[in-house]
Amino acid sequence: MQTYLIVGNIFSLLSAICIAVSAVKKSKTDFMYWQIGDTLFGIVANIALSAYAALVIAIACLIRNILSYKDKLTKNITIFLVIISIIIGLYANNLGAIGWLPIIASASYTICIYITKNDQQMRWSLSINMLLWFVHNLYVQAYPSAIANIILFGWTFLQIYKNRKR
Repeated sequence: MQTYLIVGNIFSLLSAICIAVSAVKKSKTDFMYWQIGDTLFGIVANIALSAYAALVIAIACLIRNILSYKDKLTKNITIFLVIISIIIGLYANNLGAIGWLPIIASASYTICIYITKNDQQMRWSLSINMLLWFVHNLYVQAYPSAIANIILFGWTFLQIYKNRKR
């Protein structure tokens, strides 16, 4: 069990590094490129930490991020990903209400990625996403990701404040 926790936290750290790099990128393409890495490492972390709803969500997020990166995220695909993420996420949820947080975070963020091209709106959505994932990651003991989530929440909120006049 300890080995899984260590492996989960190593991949959680790699995921956190990718999400941190994505937060400072200026273009949506660069932003999504690093979030692909975030979700790849997050998949492995969630397997090791037995966070099955988050695992399902991470797989759906990987698909979403790749399609968004390639500018192929259509309305129908977005709707499908949101619906399938909710259904399968709820089915795979083994953490009760805590397991709902990745589902809510993913669904709302997926909709935002499709709807907006505005970097400020993306930052707001990312901030909310980070708070939801923070609570989940703290609960499943993905400490590097939890720390990164709270730091990125603060950083992203600072960027929102700095760029509010644009």
